[in-house]
Amino acid sequence: MQVWKDYQEKNKDRFLNELLDLLRIPSVSAKSEHKEDMKRCAAAIKERLLEAGADKVEIYPTDGHPVVYGEKIIDPAKPTVLVYGHYDVQPAEPLELWKSCPFDPTIIDGKIYARGSCDDKGQVYMHIKALEILVKTGTLTNNIKFCIEGEEEVGSPNLGKFIAANKDLLKADCILISDSAMLSLDTPSIDIGVRGLSYIEVEVTGPNRDLHSGVYGGAVANPITILAKMIASLHDDNNHITIPGFYDDVVISNPEERELMARAPYNENEFKEDLGVKELWGENGFTTNERTGIRPTIELNGIWGGYIGEGAKTVLPSKAFAKISARLVPNQGSDKITEILIKHLEKIAPPYVTVKAALHHGGEPYMTPIDSVAYQAAAKAMETTFGKTPIPVRGGGSIPICSLFEKELGIKIVFMGFGLDSDNLHSPNEKFNIDNFYKGIETIPYFHQYFTEMKQD
Repeated sequence: MQVWKDYQEKNKDRFLNELLDLLRIPSVSAKSEHKEDMKRCAAAIKERLLEAGADKVEIYPTDGHPVVYGEKIIDPAKPTVLVYGHYDVQPAEPLELWKSCPFDPTIIDGKIYARGSCDDKGQVYMHIKALEILVKTGTLTNNIKFCIEGEEEVGSPNLGKFIAANKDLLKADCILISDSAMLSLDTPSIDIGVRGLSYIEVEVTGPNRDLHSGVYGGAVANPITILAKMIASLHDDNNHITIPGFYDDVVISNPEERELMARAPYNENEFKEDLGVKELWGENGFTTNERTGIRPTIELNGIWGGYIGEGAKTVLPSKAFAKISARLVPNQGSDKITEILIKHLEKIAPPYVTVKAALHHGGEPYMTPIDSVAYQAAAKAMETTFGKTPIPVRGGGSIPICSLFEKELGIKIVFMGFGLDSDNLHSPNEKFNIDNFYKGIETIPYFHQYFTEMKQD
């Protein structure tokens, strides 16, 4: 609608400046020192929702960080869309690798550099501004609800209880999420699934205290060495995961799906150049897109032990630690994989050390049907604004709450992400293209329009 374009064009500078203000709040959920910043960010989200035209906005406390709920109900008989997102962000470290301050958003070459610019504040804010456009132009045809949480980056430990206690409040016809990516502005795409997650921490203990590496080295096993060998053994020479039972429940993609994935534009040289690597690594027999979408993986996310301070200290450490994550595909259960992974690490540990492992958080894989009304509305909306039919793709990341939402509310999820895989999510120099931000605001109103039309047909 031209009225939407006119309103956005008139207010686009304000839209951008409001997002920059939101990005200045260091809402890092993983760090206790940011507890007040989390509250401040939740309050800012509430204020912006009210300004955009929501009739009701509440901040719900949890045992962790609060959930922001908002709604604009025009007619209970009309279709209702529940928008989910999160206002918390990943820690910004290592700070020395940032081009600019992570919480002082900087625009370089049309991109917003800041922690949370894409994941997920920028994408949440697209929905808030889309609400404003629909309300202020008098063109809203459906009800819209918002559930914006503050713990997604730490596994959403309290969201399940909130959903279970507020089923009537969250009742809707579909859930719309933009915590995902697309291929590019030239080649729009829609994620039809995300992988599950099992994230554990491992502690390996050798001697009962740190030892002099000269006096005891060669006589006592070094926990760092043993842990490194254990982790290295999790893959064979074909980069296939060696844990017995790990692949038992994996749903093998059929040739038709693999052929559909192959239609997505991909330039391996550009991919390697962007990452600064000479060669790619992965499970033999699968393409890069398949390795990051339809195949499960195990990655070492962090490893430490011994002396890592300034200068030298010749020590044989008592302990070594690692954080390990497994990304899961349909039919793999996070509880089962967590148990398999921990038991395997305990089994392969040699007698010179003891192993303790515990779950940090996990979540289930999720697939959205491409024949659903919500997916068809999203595809039509993107085709309207991009001029191209979006390609369905599998996302490599995880959104643990997806299966939880469907289980508790009995409704399907559709993904409409406008970020890019190259936006450095969870990394230094996270960024979000301003053009993508504006394109999201332009496209989302069409989703609401088409979803309402399709539901009422």
